[in-house]
Amino acid sequence: MKSLPLLFYMALFCGQLAQGQSYGLSGKVRDQKNEGIPFASVFLLRSSDSVLVKGSSADDYGSFEITNIPKGLYLLQASYIGWTSNNMVLDISKDILIGAVIITQESEELDEVVVTANRPQVERKVDRLVFTVENTVLSQSSSWDILKQTPGVIAMQDELQIRNQAATVYINDRKVQLSAEEVRNLLENYQGENIKSVEVISNPPARYDAEGGAVLNIITSKNISLGYKGNINTTYTQGVFSKYNLGTSHFYKTKKLNLNLSYAFAPRKDFKGVQGETNFIDGTGAYSRWITNFDNTSRFRTHVAGLVLDYEFDDRNELNLTSNAQLSPYRKYDNRQNTVMLNRINVIDSTFTTASPEDEVKNNISGDITYKHTFKENGSLLINGHYTTFDLSRSQRVNSDYFNPEGAFIRDFNFLTDANQDIEIATAQVDYSGLLGATNVEVGVKGSFIDSKSTLDYFSTNNGLVLDPALSDSFLYDENVYAAYTSFSHDWEKWSVKGGVRAEHTQSTGTSLALASINNLEYFELFPTFYLLHNRNENHSFSFDYSRKLVRPRYQDLNPFRTFINENNFLEGNPELLPNFSNNFNLNYTLNQELFFDVYYRNNGNFISTLYFQDNENQILRNITQNVLESTSYGFDFNYGKSITNNWYMYSYISIFHEDETFLATQSGNVAIKNEFDGFYADITNYLTLSKDGTFKGELGLTYLSGFLQGSFIMAETTNLTFGVRKSFWNRRALVSFTVNDMLGKANGKATSKYLNQDNNILAIPETQYIRFGATYNFGNFRLKDNDREIDKNERDRLNSE
Repeated sequence: MKSLPLLFYMALFCGQLAQGQSYGLSGKVRDQKNEGIPFASVFLLRSSDSVLVKGSSADDYGSFEITNIPKGLYLLQASYIGWTSNNMVLDISKDILIGAVIITQESEELDEVVVTANRPQVERKVDRLVFTVENTVLSQSSSWDILKQTPGVIAMQDELQIRNQAATVYINDRKVQLSAEEVRNLLENYQGENIKSVEVISNPPARYDAEGGAVLNIITSKNISLGYKGNINTTYTQGVFSKYNLGTSHFYKTKKLNLNLSYAFAPRKDFKGVQGETNFIDGTGAYSRWITNFDNTSRFRTHVAGLVLDYEFDDRNELNLTSNAQLSPYRKYDNRQNTVMLNRINVIDSTFTTASPEDEVKNNISGDITYKHTFKENGSLLINGHYTTFDLSRSQRVNSDYFNPEGAFIRDFNFLTDANQDIEIATAQVDYSGLLGATNVEVGVKGSFIDSKSTLDYFSTNNGLVLDPALSDSFLYDENVYAAYTSFSHDWEKWSVKGGVRAEHTQSTGTSLALASINNLEYFELFPTFYLLHNRNENHSFSFDYSRKLVRPRYQDLNPFRTFINENNFLEGNPELLPNFSNNFNLNYTLNQELFFDVYYRNNGNFISTLYFQDNENQILRNITQNVLESTSYGFDFNYGKSITNNWYMYSYISIFHEDETFLATQSGNVAIKNEFDGFYADITNYLTLSKDGTFKGELGLTYLSGFLQGSFIMAETTNLTFGVRKSFWNRRALVSFTVNDMLGKANGKATSKYLNQDNNILAIPETQYIRFGATYNFGNFRLKDNDREIDKNERDRLNSE
């Protein structure tokens, strides 16, 4: 902690680096009757290529203001529910007060404006792809559906992927700190009308933490009016079991204060069935075949609450407080497995059944404070502090009963485990951005401090409750990361360039008390990024980008503990895990801003992978996370979206890819095994406007995946056919929706691992086949836009958030 003052002083010094001049623009948006148009959108465009530079929204009386505008020649444009003003040319070299921007509203054109389905716009920027969906046919979809149809994005059940790696979701540059399933639930209930655009950042620049892969950043429309709004929402889902959630959010804004409060209660009951087969092999072949059927029924009661408070002291100083809490006081897992063991000639040798119920309590509470100062001349300074506390307690009782072929009881095996984990995360960060001449400059520093303590007590219960020290442990993990970065970007004529470097120094210590081992790790690494964009003309553009990234082990994976299905099948942590480093290259070509071609190559290095091994001698199945020897990914992506008619928009995405991992087969004589796969993915989704007034929407989508690589497994092909409709009522104050997923029942594929003396497969079938009803009701001044925000902390990503 002693280094924190130094970090602040460094950033304050960096804030003096950039010098320049910026100006203000103000005025009023009026109609042809010279009356102010409240809440109209105002855009300042670069005159050379009409690229958006800044934007604002008019207040209740039509007045607007845009600040911090660099000197230059611009186009000013205003719009309101489909009507647009003529472009106004402005040469800004001083503060300007204009008379009025006139929007001519013609009532007879309203019906045409409503039913016309505007085509989503895609723009290639130097370091990202911007997918604009505001006022398009997609805007009536949920946020989840919009992200699924964003160019370059693949939806893998609950996970969004870009180039075969998990993507991190942000909302207005604030990271959504939830598990993959919780992110999907959030986005399915987040109205697409609030989304202005989605940014696809395949190689995040230096201001982002070096840890992590691609980013999906949702940009929402800005708050545009004073007042109060609120909503209540619910969904009901029928799969194997029925489940529902209830939520409410409230937003209040004054001239200086933005306040957002939200709460959701999600009781649910889920089912997942797993079918498995393992052939245990000796010198002459498979001598025993185990066929298993595992049923997992989980029951959760989760409370999620959020607070966002923004206060503007004046035009140049503002404070933000954000707090999130996820409390799960009730989490129960009913695990039951039936296993049939066949001998060498496929005759039943014996059977056994296992019941392994789990009780769990998990709480995650975080707080975040940010102060922002905008300098009068040029640039801004942000100072941020963050704290997270996470605690998990889990109790599991495992009881196995063995039977002979005739069903007579032979013996039993019983044990109990108690596990606890407590994690504290504290960070401090300072960022400065501004202009150095005509070049944009960003600099910043950050300190992260993690303290984790985990314990596991293993008790044998065959002859009373007896602690087994050999299978019990306490694991302590401390990690400090000090980082600093700088980046620059510059535009001229048809070229744009951006580059930067991030430096991170990491110190970590992992201590296993039972093993009497201490694992110290210290390293200093540089993470460069580079982007180059060339717009040859309005129809053709080329870009190239590169970044170096790392992935640190998740805290849960470092724990040398075992989570059991039964005494023969368990998941085991690995305190010897090391961070892995990757080098990422992308080459892109854009035609007419409609067709996008991407070629990528990624050297994943010693990728952290979860591998599944069978111990043939002891007949044990063991999941363990370990560093592979090497891993690479490369492929070709193609995106195309087109409005077939005014009411029909079709999106298509095709990906051809290769993945490989070379890992050490610890149960096969430590032989290096290369697991690789060549795959194909296709997504075609149709969005339809089914009513003249645009309040009734429908969609029909089909995705196909030939398979993919997952650790030591090769996943089989999957197909998912989906259908959905949504209808808004009462001037869009209420919205109801109906969705059917996995209509063909082919959304889940078998995973197979077969090499040397390993031969096993698993088919997991969660509740992908379901129907879902959703409803939202808005009250108050419901046309206000949200300031909903999630805490942006990379360290929280490594929490166990199943």
